[in-house]
Amino acid sequence: MNKISLFLLSALILTPAHAAENPFFSGYENQIAFNIGHGVNSGFLLPPPTQFVPFIMMQFQYSQPTTFFSLPARQSLNVIQTLGHGKKYGWHWDKYTIPIAMLSEDVVLFSGKDWYTFTGLGVGFQAQQNERIGSKLLFGFKLGAGYKISDCTGIELFMQHFSNGNTAPENNSYAFYGMGITYSF
Repeated sequence: MNKISLFLLSALILTPAHAAENPFFSGYENQIAFNIGHGVNSGFLLPPPTQFVPFIMMQFQYSQPTTFFSLPARQSLNVIQTLGHGKKYGWHWDKYTIPIAMLSEDVVLFSGKDWYTFTGLGVGFQAQQNERIGSKLLFGFKLGAGYKISDCTGIELFMQHFSNGNTAPENNSYAFYGMGITYSF
């Protein structure tokens, strides 16, 4: 394959998103989502999915469309519940069964007819401080991809990372790999 053919193929596959078309919403103005994720023991921003732990995240999200520097985006209110049980890799995961409230914004990077990729940032609070995070204040980072099943329903795969952003001496994190379902109306 020559360089021009490779460039054209890349352009077809990785189509930059445009704010006029928000793939999260398909023309609707509201969205609810339910996400569930499985924990990984890692302090990295992009954790390798190698050390799965007995830690689960359930998240309910309400979103509305917005833009971020001319890219389609969604602003969201998130209610999150983490559920841990047992001990693994030196951590007592049941201590981290904590509710979290978060505001976040996800931005579409690339999209196609029925798919999109996105990244997001958020800030929130967990109900109690613990020795793993060391702060009630949390910062979130999300990386994911979505696929539209129908005009108003979609599925998303994601990696979610929560940390204190170096605001406390303890600087470990919570990290999850998961999937969710969205409904736009």
